[in-house]
Amino acid sequence: MKHEHLLVIRFSALGDVAMMVPIIWALARQYPNLRITVLSRPVSHTFFEDLAPNVNFMGADIKGEYHGVQGLNALYRRLKAKQFTAVADLHNVLRSEYLRLRFNLGLLRVEHIDKHRNLRRKLTHSSDKRLVQPLPTSFDNYLDVFRRLGYPIAPENLCFRSIFQSSPADCGTAAVTPKPTGNLNLLPKGLETKNAGEQWIGIAPFAAHKGKIYPKEKMQQVIEQLISQNPHCRIFLFGRGPQEDQTFDEWTARMPQCTFVGKHLDSMYQELILMSHLDVMVSMDSANMHMASLTATPVVSVWGATHPKAGFMGWGQQLQNAVQVDLDCRPCSIFGNKTCQRGDYACLNQISPEQILEKINRVLTEQNKS
Repeated sequence: MKHEHLLVIRFSALGDVAMMVPIIWALARQYPNLRITVLSRPVSHTFFEDLAPNVNFMGADIKGEYHGVQGLNALYRRLKAKQFTAVADLHNVLRSEYLRLRFNLGLLRVEHIDKHRNLRRKLTHSSDKRLVQPLPTSFDNYLDVFRRLGYPIAPENLCFRSIFQSSPADCGTAAVTPKPTGNLNLLPKGLETKNAGEQWIGIAPFAAHKGKIYPKEKMQQVIEQLISQNPHCRIFLFGRGPQEDQTFDEWTARMPQCTFVGKHLDSMYQELILMSHLDVMVSMDSANMHMASLTATPVVSVWGATHPKAGFMGWGQQLQNAVQVDLDCRPCSIFGNKTCQRGDYACLNQISPEQILEKINRVLTEQNKS
């Protein structure tokens, strides 16, 4: 008898891949005899390596080794040797569509994600927006693919809390137990101890597109006021890239309570450990929101051109912690990659530092009570 072996494909941005984690975890929990192999970019391996005993990860460099049709053919030959019995395409782009075609010819069960493009167009239309009904979330879309493949996931198994929780978890009591955290001893000196009464706050102020980035001058005001109001706090600055390097160097020189995470930690796993000990993360609609969500850390998320109703809110996050302003033009983009129709990015510039601070302080107060 051939054992069931499911291939799950998603090559996209880190945040989208992170959103798969709670659903893959639930799938592995409900079907412990099902082998699951996640195919994604190599950078995503941390999310899945220790997720569950029946989950494996396979990295594929689709811009290098497996670039173009010739590369995809080589990747298909490698995949075919693993004798999959079904394929879940959770990306639905040209590359994954080509692999789907090859597997279809092999008479495998193959299903792909519905991105609801028509609903997305209505949500981002320049006039007559349809904001009443939220779009299905990415989590809903992933669940639908597995259901159509014959692997429906029961609601009671959708109880993922943290990437650091034991598997399988006791879903019945997870909500009332302290959140699982990573081992701080695996972090460099200076980050291995969280002192009693100390508040750890993460700030991830950048994103891939301008339509999702809060003005850095205003974010600096947020940080300055946080330090003034919470003298025992530590601020951890998350993000890597030229913008982050320049801005974070300026902020850490000006405010010694700030730590540039990228200069101390070498891996995504270490970043996840640190995130698991934060009292709150402040993030744009970006990968850091989703990474923090995988550690059961509450996120104050800042939304500009995009909108939570497009279905990309982090796992387990509360809408009341989202910071946004109501404008007729919002949302103008699903991913924040379109040029501002007004030209002034009012969706971000009209958010005051005080609005963000109010959300942060409310979360900190709730954390102190728990």
